[in-house]
Amino acid sequence: MATPQDVLPAPSVLDLPAPEARIVARRKPGQWAAAAVALLLAAMAVNSVIRNKAFQWSVVADWFTARSVLDGLTLTLWLTAVTLALGFVLGTLLATMRLSTNPVLRTLSWGYVWVFRSTPPLVQLLFFFNIGALYPTLGLGIPFGPEFVTVRTVDLMGPTLTAVIGLTLLETAYAAEVIRGGILSVDRGQLEAAAALGLGRWRVLRRIVVPQAMRAIVPTAGNMLIGALKGTSIVSVLAVSDLLYSVQLVYLQSYQVIPMLMVATIWYLVVTTLLSIGQYYVERHFAKGATRDGLPPTPLQRALAAVAKVVRA
Repeated sequence: MATPQDVLPAPSVLDLPAPEARIVARRKPGQWAAAAVALLLAAMAVNSVIRNKAFQWSVVADWFTARSVLDGLTLTLWLTAVTLALGFVLGTLLATMRLSTNPVLRTLSWGYVWVFRSTPPLVQLLFFFNIGALYPTLGLGIPFGPEFVTVRTVDLMGPTLTAVIGLTLLETAYAAEVIRGGILSVDRGQLEAAAALGLGRWRVLRRIVVPQAMRAIVPTAGNMLIGALKGTSIVSVLAVSDLLYSVQLVYLQSYQVIPMLMVATIWYLVVTTLLSIGQYYVERHFAKGATRDGLPPTPLQRALAAVAKVVRA
């Protein structure tokens, strides 16, 4: 005869295994409709550009790698590299003055940034191009004393040198603010902790300040680089043979305005795209250790993972 202990209790509803719930994504018909309309408009725009004979794509292909165009592109890249490099060197000095406790240095730095950020770049270039009207001669000698070497300003300040000076002084003002903002983004508590550990100033700057400041500096500096590349086009008003001025010389003789402007446009797109890719990987380099989850996969890594998933399927 079975005892009460031998009788098993009836299973409760709570003891039964719960059915596996399937997560279904929320339907978003509005977003899909908007994406379809945007894709249709983009396809219409691309089709109109490709099939419009007024663009004269054969002329674009003929002049895209022409010697004069490549020479103009080389000068554009050279102007961008030189002015941005000098701008960041001088901008670092200016940012140091701005962060100094000396009121004179802070005021001078602030005044420089205020003047060059408040006036249009074209006005600055034209001003420096006509600087000979203010200073007919430039000399080297003792301050408030005799001059040992004197040269005529118009002989010294040619169009290319004027463009380098004008663009460098402009980029210096923006670079100073970028560097100052990056340094200020570093938490003061880390500097105090480094000082408590007895670390030297150079080591603190190299191992603590610069790596963290670069996370804030690199994105803005990358945008400055792309902006400087495009901004060099204003030197065409000084008859400097950059990319834009080179194509202008061609269409002023052949009257093929649209195709020659497309040559310059495509080259600007190619160079800015390459610079954007480089900026992306530089940002990834300085973002190491910023999060505990690590860095997200790059577009190439995501593409390779998608291909591997399709192959396995």
